[in-house]
Amino acid sequence: MTRYVTLLLLTITLTSKALGKDLSLANTFSDGIVLQREKPINVWGHAGPDQPVTLNFGEETKTTKANSKGQWSMKIGPLMASSEPRIMTINSEDSELSIADILVGEVWVCGGQSNMAWTMRGSTNADIEISAANFPEIRFLKLPNVASPREQNDFPIGKPTDWIGKWQRAVSPEVQNCSAVAYYFATRLHRQLKVPVGIIENSWGGTMAQHWCNKNTLKQIPEMAEDIKIFNDKYQAWIDGGKEAGAQKRLAQDIAGWEKKRAEAKAKGEKEPRKPNANQYKNPGDGRQPAGMFNGSLLPIANTTIRGILFYQGENNSFGTSWKPFYRTFPAVISDWRKAFKDPEIPFGIVQIAGWSNRRSMEYDMNHHCNVVREIQMDTWLNTPKTGLIATYDTNSNGSIHPGRKLPVGERSARWALSEVYKIKRFGSNDPLEWKGPLFKEAKFESGKAFVTFEEGTDRGIRLDQDVDVGFVLAGKDKIFHHAKARITQSKKDKNPQIEIWCDEVKEPVAVRYAFSNLPIGGLMNAREIPAYPFRSDNWPMTPHQSTGSYIRSKK
Repeated sequence: MTRYVTLLLLTITLTSKALGKDLSLANTFSDGIVLQREKPINVWGHAGPDQPVTLNFGEETKTTKANSKGQWSMKIGPLMASSEPRIMTINSEDSELSIADILVGEVWVCGGQSNMAWTMRGSTNADIEISAANFPEIRFLKLPNVASPREQNDFPIGKPTDWIGKWQRAVSPEVQNCSAVAYYFATRLHRQLKVPVGIIENSWGGTMAQHWCNKNTLKQIPEMAEDIKIFNDKYQAWIDGGKEAGAQKRLAQDIAGWEKKRAEAKAKGEKEPRKPNANQYKNPGDGRQPAGMFNGSLLPIANTTIRGILFYQGENNSFGTSWKPFYRTFPAVISDWRKAFKDPEIPFGIVQIAGWSNRRSMEYDMNHHCNVVREIQMDTWLNTPKTGLIATYDTNSNGSIHPGRKLPVGERSARWALSEVYKIKRFGSNDPLEWKGPLFKEAKFESGKAFVTFEEGTDRGIRLDQDVDVGFVLAGKDKIFHHAKARITQSKKDKNPQIEIWCDEVKEPVAVRYAFSNLPIGGLMNAREIPAYPFRSDNWPMTPHQSTGSYIRSKK
């Protein structure tokens, strides 16, 4: 019976939309949507210019008028959480449309690059999680990857058979297309809060922080000037060259020239030339570019009422010299997204990048780009209110840039949200739910050893998985690091736990680092087995491997 009713509602919805003519809702609003509870909800769309628009949802009836361009918007709610599927109906003149199967609960945007986009199919637990998934009150909206040099006000939807751009339930087998991090994050929230959860996944593999920033922001960052100019020149050349038609003509000409040269090379017994790459003739405005994802993928959903944001990005800013603007562009992602959603304090969870590749030389590890990115993510968290930092370096056991272990990432992210956003307490206690790993406070050097302490509240039940080779390194005044040994002792001053670190090769240490490499190895954690954040006591300049220039940590 339930299935029959659902199919009937879907039929009504599709028929109504077909009759809607000029009347439409933003594409965020489709069957199966989850609306944010306990906050005024933005609803918007198009109608005939200057025409009245009436919305009916539950016991609410709201009326507004479209502007001269046909744009309209209104607010409904606030609403209480509800697992009862409901219908929203929109009317204007003789047109009517509706969407069905609407729930009310918690809505989060999960963004970033490929490790956020990584689906359940590729996760370590895929073999048991996908088949067992049965969370009809958790809904996912996977946005299409759209980039644009200009600000967009909506995203395109694909074919009726496509799952991208339409709300999907977290049930088998549909769940296989969901972001694995977002899925584990959502299931934990749902189980704890006992309300529907909506996830808007807005991620694109290979993107950099600058792709997710406002262009006006980027213009104020000196390190971005060259990248902006390169893209602008390339895009203008594409326009001046006749856009798509001109590009296809040049491609055809170049292929013809290549075929001639290939025949000549074959006749001479020489190596044939490389065939022209068709991708090089496409519109550069459709690809990764400064502000491109902000314009094409973020702004279309920025009017959506949500609870918070979870963002997993940074890998592509660890290549080459891409780390150079990151200290400005990564914090800008947070401020620009908050401005876009018109909420300066919207909760923003930062997923710290894991490592990849194998450990190499000490010098290589100490100067790896990953260290720069993690440290900037750390400093951004510490200097930005209403944010959280989720450590992930211990989730990678195979050296891949895409660790398959997404379960701990999602659950640690949920711990942050449950504690800081929802104010959930520890079971059987009035204390806040723990979500931070041991956070470096200070290092003291005496008697040829380093003594490290951690911020209060993050070191409860601190322990080492083993007593040697746990990721600690020491350096003297020569700034050359060596592997060190460590053990847990007690501070003589306040009896709090501390880490005592020593190394036979360094008689007078002046600097200590932990988990400071491209693929960190560490065994330091607290009672909840949340790993300690990577840290260093020094602020020595670093020259990232295979790069130019030095990274100097901010004094903040």
